[in-house]
Amino acid sequence: MPLTATAAPSFVTVLVRGLLAGLLAGLLAGAFAYVVGEPHVEAAIAIEEAASAHAEPAAGAHDHEDALVGRNGQRGGLFLATGLFGAAMGGLLATAYVLLARRRRIHDDGRSGLLLAGAALLGAVLVPFLKYPANPPAVGDPATINQRTVTYLLMVVLGLVAVWAGSLGYRSVGAQAPLWQRAAAGVGGFLLVSVVSYVVLPSFQEVPADFPATLLWDFRLASLGTQVVLWTGIGLLFAALMHHDRRRRIAATPSSA
Repeated sequence: MPLTATAAPSFVTVLVRGLLAGLLAGLLAGAFAYVVGEPHVEAAIAIEEAASAHAEPAAGAHDHEDALVGRNGQRGGLFLATGLFGAAMGGLLATAYVLLARRRRIHDDGRSGLLLAGAALLGAVLVPFLKYPANPPAVGDPATINQRTVTYLLMVVLGLVAVWAGSLGYRSVGAQAPLWQRAAAGVGGFLLVSVVSYVVLPSFQEVPADFPATLLWDFRLASLGTQVVLWTGIGLLFAALMHHDRRRRIAATPSSA
């Protein structure tokens, strides 16, 4: 049976599906981070502890403070954090899906959700990563943590603006224009905002010269991979749930024979 037009699902229905997709994707991302990222975190912590021990005065002139949460607790909390974060991102995706319903040119529920997740991955993850890649625990000046946090969040916002600018450029050319012209306008709008953001926002060069480059980039790629797994999972699960819901609504609609 073809997927003909049906009544749009309610906001609550879409939100529940977004939260569920985000929760499951968050747990999957947590498993990825545990398997792929944790060994690099442990290695970075070992380097940090060795450097701290070397810098301490002799004979106990420095008192250690116990961490509020031990490493075992942090490992367990990893799944809780990624699960809750995933659910929150799934909820935001579902909200954007409903708010942009009238502007979507693609009426397939599943494909629309997948495209939204892809846009979020591009704007909120990939664009900020190229400017501010993640650093392991032993890297970064504590004095600049507030500034780094604010500029990173600003970069996330600008990354989403870049995606919006790309979409606007693609649409502004007109539906009758050749595909390559619309694609070029979209890429141009996206790159314009991204490049200006990279130039205007400050950079932070706080990686110690003696920090292992291989460990640094292994950690960064693991961090990026966790986000890719999260948003890919949210997109696929949300698309599947929305597609299933659409089929269910079509099956429940009386046929006009």
